[in-house]
Amino acid sequence: MTFIRAWRFITFMLASFSLSLSMTHLLELPQRMQFDQQLWVKVTVFENVYKLFGSVGAAFEITAILTGIVLVFLVGKRGSSFYWTLGGVIFLVLAFVSWIIFVAPMNAEFAKWLTNPIPADWMRYRDQWEYAHAINALIKIIGLSLLVISVLVETPKMEKLD
Repeated sequence: MTFIRAWRFITFMLASFSLSLSMTHLLELPQRMQFDQQLWVKVTVFENVYKLFGSVGAAFEITAILTGIVLVFLVGKRGSSFYWTLGGVIFLVLAFVSWIIFVAPMNAEFAKWLTNPIPADWMRYRDQWEYAHAINALIKIIGLSLLVISVLVETPKMEKLD
């Protein structure tokens, strides 16, 4: 295996691990939006069922972006593969920026709920947190898809057997 192939493999795996956590949020969304205040706050804030998403998930997301940036430079002279790779990495960065802008402030707000009363408009916070995670999953799907396409455009076409 060449160095670039190995680097691609590592980047793709990290991106897929990051996506897998986001897909959890996306797939849980319909059910979680039906939770009442008590259940949603208990599961999300007090029991913090997503605790490892913040540490392990952050490691996956940041290292996927960093390895992706390096990969862009490694495939810089590979024609269209470069552009597909660059697009994929841009979408991974967009997902991270989106998380910083829309999810991180909600996490900080939820931390306050551990020692303060839950605000009457708690659903506004819940909605932003839930929908931002869902959108991040969709952004990461596009990012990983573009990375996969970057390899497919380099794959030689198989000739049909007559």
